Amino acid sequence: MNSLATSAFDLPDRLSAKADPALIADDERHFAAIAESLEQSIADLSGRLDAERRAAGGIGQEAMDRDMEIHRLTARLRALRRFGLDLCLGRIVGADNPEPVYVGRLGLTDSAGRRLLVDWRSPVAEPFFGATHANPMGLASRRRYRWTRGRISDYWDEVFTPDGLEGHAALDDQSAFIASLGASRSARMRDVLGTIQADQDAIVRAGSRGALVVDGGPGTGKTVVALHRTAYLLYSDPRLGHRRGGVLFVGPHQPYLAYVADVLPSLGEEGVQTRTLRDLVAEGAAATIETDPDVARLKSSADLVRAIEPAVRFYEKPPAKGMTVETHWSDIRLSAADWAEAFEAPDPGTPHNEAREAIWERLLEILMDSQDGDAPADLLRRSLSRNEELLTALNRAWPVIDAADLVGDLWSVPAYLRMCAPWLSPADVRKLQRADAQAWTVSDLPFLDAARQRLGDPEASLRKRRHSAAVAAERARMARVIDDLIEVADDEYGVGLVTMLRGEPVRSRTSSWTRPRN
Repeated sequence: MNSLATSAFDLPDRLSAKADPALIADDERHFAAIAESLEQSIADLSGRLDAERRAAGGIGQEAMDRDMEIHRLTARLRALRRFGLDLCLGRIVGADNPEPVYVGRLGLTDSAGRRLLVDWRSPVAEPFFGATHANPMGLASRRRYRWTRGRISDYWDEVFTPDGLEGHAALDDQSAFIASLGASRSARMRDVLGTIQADQDAIVRAGSRGALVVDGGPGTGKTVVALHRTAYLLYSDPRLGHRRGGVLFVGPHQPYLAYVADVLPSLGEEGVQTRTLRDLVAEGAAATIETDPDVARLKSSADLVRAIEPAVRFYEKPPAKGMTVETHWSDIRLSAADWAEAFEAPDPGTPHNEAREAIWERLLEILMDSQDGDAPADLLRRSLSRNEELLTALNRAWPVIDAADLVGDLWSVPAYLRMCAPWLSPADVRKLQRADAQAWTVSDLPFLDAARQRLGDPEASLRKRRHSAAVAAERARMARVIDDLIEVADDEYGVGLVTMLRGEPVRSRTSSWTRPRN
């Protein structure tokens, strides 16, 4: 914790004019209140965290809630301990309200509920970053601090109204932004939150519907904007944050992630996952660099990634001929039109492997509707679902595909690659072929990622079928239990018990009582 025994300001002699008590006395008093509140907040959070850790773990949702609360308290405590008074970035004074509003990396209130710092992402703080002389956003003045080793080594005032000075602003020929340009570079991105410019802040605070692309040359602040936008969305978007979704920040390589590693924690966000593309693909850890520059060039083209779609569609063709499915009761004809109808069952956009289950269910419905006779529905469905010939036909028409096998085939079966990427020249097709189809390189990772997105989980269908079978078996078992109870019910109490057990609500509720957990 920073001490205020002397002053929060440590201005060099050349800035002695800025040390005038008339300019900084209000700040000194406010910083004293911040220091006291920080000390109390850290003590309170430490106590709550200790209590949570000592409490019984519980089971199920209770245990998960406890772990989430410990994670939240730990993150907040770490953020407060990471900074002292330098949580404060600066202050703004409204044209219609002379009371300064202090902007911080985090929001902070005192024990009486008085607001000491507003979170930089809050709407109240937006003018601190977005105000310009063309659009002052209701400000009379703005002050930004530069912190060095926990004390203010400089500050800059900007005035937006003719009477904004009022003897309380120190103006010089520098701005916080210009001064930041002279800072020396280091192995990690320096703290730039206090110098975010209005055009950058507009991107940071842009709406979160759809994709947002930020384009610019080197050194224009793209990384700064991306990182600050990440923190802003975690604060403002109701779909993210505590006990909701999260944010994945993907960088080009590990040195880049190391360079920006301190930025998000300095903005109060420690739960963001940072990864490279290698980390997102299972084969990434062992992938090597593509040694042939021509092959690397071909694989770097976005056009070639488009080959994944026809590569998958090749395995999604309904049989051109019908078949006869034999059952214990009768033979059922499954025509080519029936196959085509079943292949239309999955919703558009359903991944290939996950769509297979919808096709299978529709096939069974078609066959059961086509059956002539009085075969019990449950027995007929069970017989059809175990029909080896039908399963074999489906496996040929719509097989379960692994992404690695699909991409490996592109690099080892020339005819397959030519079909999926007809724009490639014969020479390019030859260059892309290799002896070991799955000797993965970094250039292969985008293809594997695209294939997995298009194919989906190869185990999804099997898991769903096993779960459905388990639920059906449990329902059948409970139905037998109820039938046994009805059979042995005695005369004295049997009438009421039989009436209750035969009721449909009781039988339907048993399925929810006994449904297996995933």
